[in-house]
Amino acid sequence: MTFDAENPVIQLCAAGMQKEGEGKPLEAKQLFYEAWEKAASPFEQFTAAHYVARRQSTVEEKLTWDEKCLAIALTIEEESMKANYPSLYLNVAKGFEDTGNLEDARKNYTLALSYTTYLPDDGYGNMIKAGINKGLQRVK
Repeated sequence: MTFDAENPVIQLCAAGMQKEGEGKPLEAKQLFYEAWEKAASPFEQFTAAHYVARRQSTVEEKLTWDEKCLAIALTIEEESMKANYPSLYLNVAKGFEDTGNLEDARKNYTLALSYTTYLPDDGYGNMIKAGINKGLQRVK
């Protein structure tokens, strides 16, 4: 999966990230929701849902969007999508942990761990692996 810089949904998400960087979270949230409304393909929906999740005001709302993002990602039948699964399951697991549902948190941290072979061997991959391992330790 590659991001097409000319894609309007990707452009809206990038503009939202820019607003986040400028300290304008409400404007970012608006742009992410606009991206969600325009998203037509599963890849666009997955991308927009990921960014919408970032701007939720409660743990429960974030978890709902993280679960939606993961569910969409799982419908995209491209091998390269599997590199996203560890992070997506990590986000869902953390949401369950934060809501006190340690059983579902443990299940999702374990699923995240099962896909770590698809992560790149770099700083990003190491960060996701560390987050998964720390999460598993917290919900033993």
